[in-house]
Amino acid sequence: MSTATITPSVELEELGKFFTLAARLLDSDQAAPQMFSTAIDAAWHQLVNDPAAHDAFAIQHAGRKLAHTDDGGIGFISWVSVYEEAYGPLPEIWFTDAEGTVNTEALARYRETGEVWGEWDCSPAPTEGDDLAPTATTR
Repeated sequence: MSTATITPSVELEELGKFFTLAARLLDSDQAAPQMFSTAIDAAWHQLVNDPAAHDAFAIQHAGRKLAHTDDGGIGFISWVSVYEEAYGPLPEIWFTDAEGTVNTEALARYRETGEVWGEWDCSPAPTEGDDLAPTATTR
């Protein structure tokens, strides 16, 4: 078991929601969601550095272990409507880079159109041979 303390943050809160949605999408044989926020991805990378904490976090939010996989692309972010149905509009942190700068243009475009277009370099994926843990609680 990990001895590292995970400090709650808006980035980790959103990562938890992202993991919950990832499980839902993967369970319905849809594509894994694209991680387009560099601020949230930076928090994910910190968590990945402690595998036991990462696994516990993933199990808590997704009901299973998830891997951080390289999966780059650019285009339409397909999972936003699923997020909105569960949690409401995407908060500003999704449009924030790892240094804390908000992409106000992308945020305004999202607020006007309800669509997100972006670039990503990773996605969650189930770990190989991992049995599912009990179903995550929907938040």
